[in-house]
Amino acid sequence: MRFLSSGRLHAAFELGELRVVSLRDGYIDMPPTRLRDEDGCALAELPAAVPLAGDNLRLSVNAFHVTDGTRSLLVDTGASDAWHDPTMGLIYDALDEAGVDRAHITDVAITHRHEDHVSGLIAPGGAEAFPKLERVWIGAGDVSVFTGRLAPVRDRVMPVAEEVAINDWATAIPAPGHTPGHTVYEVASGDGRLLIWGDTVHVPTLQFERPDVTWELDGDQPQARAARAALLERLTLPHHFVAGAHLDSPGIARVTPSGHGYTLEYLAPPIG
Repeated sequence: MRFLSSGRLHAAFELGELRVVSLRDGYIDMPPTRLRDEDGCALAELPAAVPLAGDNLRLSVNAFHVTDGTRSLLVDTGASDAWHDPTMGLIYDALDEAGVDRAHITDVAITHRHEDHVSGLIAPGGAEAFPKLERVWIGAGDVSVFTGRLAPVRDRVMPVAEEVAINDWATAIPAPGHTPGHTVYEVASGDGRLLIWGDTVHVPTLQFERPDVTWELDGDQPQARAARAALLERLTLPHHFVAGAHLDSPGIARVTPSGHGYTLEYLAPPIG
């Protein structure tokens, strides 16, 4: 996988015959007490290597656009105006900056039902953000989110109950734990494999070295821990890379084993 270029809100990469663009929706600040040990208790002590913004953890929020030049797939959509936070909702500007026409996006894949991942299907003001949208892929356990502001796209939802091909280079893979329908998307071209995940890891400076650490908002913490362990092991295979919604923007990296955990190596300089 090769880094090509970047701007204030996006970074572009090449994966075989595919173009992958990381899109920065913004960031959210969360208290360190969200982190949990194996007993489900707040961590007694935060390692010095974990940076804080004031007293909070700062989580990047990323989405990813993949295209072969004809077909495209957008994985996650950011928060739009649902989060009520000026640090979020930048994905539309990021798409513009990257030269991606929203009218060309027919398929959107959602990692899970939380607002900072799915709300961008509807633009501020209430209109659909992707006027030619044909399919919204999401884990079957999370389809209940399509009510209220998201109801207009409910008729195009494609529930993912098992591993399924979206097209000939993208596959949806259930990875429940954070939510019942949490799903990762594997993109493949040539020898390269890119796993695009949502909330598998929230704090990259901690959870790669200590993958046992979970998150308060993981609906099933043991299941989330097991899903993370399986995905991290998968990422150690040759020519595998990760794109993470809450990895530091632009959030695309390679993973290698290190001691009892893993080391994360980003493929591009930070943006945002």
